[in-house]
Amino acid sequence: MTQFAHILMLLSLVLATLGTLFCIFGLGRNKMTASSLKLLENANLAVTLFYCLASAILFFGFWSYDFSIKYVHDYSDLSLPLFYRLTAFWGGQAGSLLFWALSLVLCGAYFQSTESYTKLSLETKIWYLLFYFSILAFFGVLLTTYNNPFEILSPAPVNGRGLNPLLQNPGMIFHPPLLLLGYGGFTIPACLALAQALSLQGGTQYNISKTETAWHVCTKPLILVAWLLLTAGIILGAWWAYMELGWGGYWAWDPVENASTIPWFFATAALHFGFIEQYRNKAHRFHTLFMALTCISAFFATWLVRGNVVESVHAFGSGGVGPLLLCFVIGTSIVAFLTVLTMPKKGEPFNGLETKEGFLLSTSIVLITISLIIGLATLWPVISKLWSDNPVGLQASFYNGVILPLLTVVIALLTVCPWLSWKQGLNHAKYFLAVLLIFIAFMGIFWTFFAVKDPTPLIAASFSVACMASWALYFMVLKHPLQKLSPVLVHMSLAVISLGVAFSGPYKVEQEVALERGQEIQIDTFTVKLLEIYEGRERTGRYDFLEAELLVTRNGKETGIAQAQRRIYASFPQNAYAEASTIFSLGKEFYATFLGLDEKTRAVMRLSVHPLVNWLWIGGTIMSLAPFISVYANRKRRKSTQENPPENS
Repeated sequence: MTQFAHILMLLSLVLATLGTLFCIFGLGRNKMTASSLKLLENANLAVTLFYCLASAILFFGFWSYDFSIKYVHDYSDLSLPLFYRLTAFWGGQAGSLLFWALSLVLCGAYFQSTESYTKLSLETKIWYLLFYFSILAFFGVLLTTYNNPFEILSPAPVNGRGLNPLLQNPGMIFHPPLLLLGYGGFTIPACLALAQALSLQGGTQYNISKTETAWHVCTKPLILVAWLLLTAGIILGAWWAYMELGWGGYWAWDPVENASTIPWFFATAALHFGFIEQYRNKAHRFHTLFMALTCISAFFATWLVRGNVVESVHAFGSGGVGPLLLCFVIGTSIVAFLTVLTMPKKGEPFNGLETKEGFLLSTSIVLITISLIIGLATLWPVISKLWSDNPVGLQASFYNGVILPLLTVVIALLTVCPWLSWKQGLNHAKYFLAVLLIFIAFMGIFWTFFAVKDPTPLIAASFSVACMASWALYFMVLKHPLQKLSPVLVHMSLAVISLGVAFSGPYKVEQEVALERGQEIQIDTFTVKLLEIYEGRERTGRYDFLEAELLVTRNGKETGIAQAQRRIYASFPQNAYAEASTIFSLGKEFYATFLGLDEKTRAVMRLSVHPLVNWLWIGGTIMSLAPFISVYANRKRRKSTQENPPENS
């Protein structure tokens, strides 16, 4: 079966390559017909089937302990529970690339089955399939050469190497596939955007002189779902870092963390350009370019993670794919820019900064700036080699000093934006004044009652509250319909996250102590007492553990028992892993990490207090789910339009 799976990968590469060449030949000779298109569409469905079968074979290999497959051997063992064993599919480089390709072909097959696709012109479809097959061919090269997930070990080992214990966590189970599903989802609108630009059919639904619906309208469900999946993946990754790594934080500006945010900022900027195009019939070039760059930046992020470019605590090894990924990123970027330059200029010039259009444009520019800064700062060790023999990476203080103020600017822009008109000045000035008063009031409250003195956290927290109030007021007072609820919730949840970041980062309290049984210590407003130290083995024998049991009280009242562990896994006996323990709170959350025993057999603990940290997960959850409302509302509106068409249709 393993050889059959590899043959399926080779067939997928052949079909994708032939599909690309067929599209180029047909467009060059202007000889594409409906029957030619049908042949290409069938080839796409065949590639989808091949990837599904190959993925099913790899899943079966994990399920059946088939250690003759090198990838299964490297990322599982006999003691690994079934749930973790199956999700080890994307635990390594080859499997995650296969899952990304699987996500792409499933999104492609879905889009091909939609009514929006069937209504596209023949030329647009061919251009779309040209870009789509080119990307599939690139995946085929990676998966049949440098990152073959079906490489064979002979003779087959009796047991596997095992899955990294850090990946044996629910957050890390869902974090990678959500990111990859988001990457796959954004590929479709990116290909279609470039296709319409080249087929000269790229009008909008608001311009009846054109013959087909705009790409962003055709693919809106995919764009929204891809964005929410990418958002959920990043939030889950931060939650995993907070709960599993045991260092008491959720974001360290690690290169791998940075890489995941770059496509998100591009995608979010593209969404804001989309609003300008939808409501003002402007920004067509910008919208097309940044949707394409969203897809390309996903490959750039992959190059950072898998190309052995920069050092990271959880980056993949190179595996030889670095140069290929870099060439792909450079090549597709050139194609995207040249394509956008061929687009005719449409629409009037942009309105001034004092308008809603100007604020949306400003928000997009700030988001793009943040993404570029993160990318350049992450690459700084590589860039600095040009003039230094000892290049060093930029510290977290640089990112915090540059990125956090820019994110505060975004929150400020989003606070004001609902009350601006599209053409000039303020709408509903009294509501804007109310929001401004809320901002000023909370500046005073945070300064006086919460001792928030640092400028950036103070301004960020105050704007966060004002932003929540602004969008809630905007929705309730102006009585907007259901389809407006999704952007309202997204912007409110971003403000919730911003509020959590403003407090949990700068005002975290941390202390490292050695405790004897029965000893108490004070940290912030909490009193912590070590009750007992336990030693044991997990019931299936996967790991041995030391556990420190802590009684935590606050103002004389018990808040809970923290049970932090230090684990040594049977498959990874050379390392000890921390299993942190938290006591949940919407205010100050207590966090404990067991670092080990000292020479006096005292428990060495890292204790910390995180104010409002859970607001990040609450806001992130709402932000990840809110776009579903737009998908539902758009589907309901389309159904209503079909059942009750306009009289002049």
